[in-house]
Amino acid sequence: MNKFVFTCGDINGIGPEIVIKALNKITIRTKYKFIFICPINVFDYTSKIVKPKFDFTVTNSDELKFDSTVTILNYGSFKQNIGSPTKDSGRASFHAIKKSFELTINKIGDAIITSPISKNAINMAGEKFPGHTEMYAEWCGVKNFVMMFLSKKMNAALATIHESIKNVPRLITKNSITQKLEVIIDALKDDLRISLPRIAILGLNPHAGENGLIGLEEKEIIIPVISENKYSKYLSGPFSPDAFFANQMYKKFDLVFGMYHDQVLIPFKLINFGEGVNYTAGLPIVRTSPDHGTAFDIAGRGIANESSIIRSFLYAKKIVSNRNHK
Repeated sequence: MNKFVFTCGDINGIGPEIVIKALNKITIRTKYKFIFICPINVFDYTSKIVKPKFDFTVTNSDELKFDSTVTILNYGSFKQNIGSPTKDSGRASFHAIKKSFELTINKIGDAIITSPISKNAINMAGEKFPGHTEMYAEWCGVKNFVMMFLSKKMNAALATIHESIKNVPRLITKNSITQKLEVIIDALKDDLRISLPRIAILGLNPHAGENGLIGLEEKEIIIPVISENKYSKYLSGPFSPDAFFANQMYKKFDLVFGMYHDQVLIPFKLINFGEGVNYTAGLPIVRTSPDHGTAFDIAGRGIANESSIIRSFLYAKKIVSNRNHK
């Protein structure tokens, strides 16, 4: 029986609320078990805003018996300051992430669905990771991983993740792009069951470099990778990003591979906001997440939309099933 692990995210944001809302829907007539890693005081507070409709058991230990559909894994009490990132909220969210990794890498959980965190709060707590993706990759001992974004309308992936724009050009190399593409193609084939994936590669510079007039990265790096790659039959580009999205060319491909964060995330969220899913490809564990943030401005009001975290669960379930039937 598959077991899915949810983290609380930043306890001052909407994470705990959307998890309870999601579990209220996905636990109906389900054969699965769920672990919700959340401080008990946070769960109790959130339960007054959104009443849990599922049966649950609270445990303070790692002796998980799964007597109920949902196990609330409590790890202490953390002070809340709804609507603001704090050192305590950073500590609470980091602890939940670390525990989710331990459960999953030890085969107690089959997949992780993470709620949104505040990088600022994580930093206040003394942890220097830029995000979930980098945490799980380091703990798994994986250097070649990819941040992917999944939806019915468009799948996407990034060559670089949480990097300053000034650092991006030096990080775009033949080797890095080749390694990322290998992870992406394996994920599309094995995790999403797309046997002949079609991948569009975006250029780094305006007009995809205009044949070297606006930049040389396309001519010297990206085009050679496309033509020389062992997976060349799956690859097209480099495309000028503005024309590519304006003409809705993404509809012709199984995945769009962009060079930096906002190049891909702005169109992805415009097309899919509230329905997109963040997926970390290349890891031995399965981890998905909503495509939105902590929404501190609406935290504690009971109005957060749980659609994206439900879709994150559905993708996690699909990927687990596909991996189990390779």
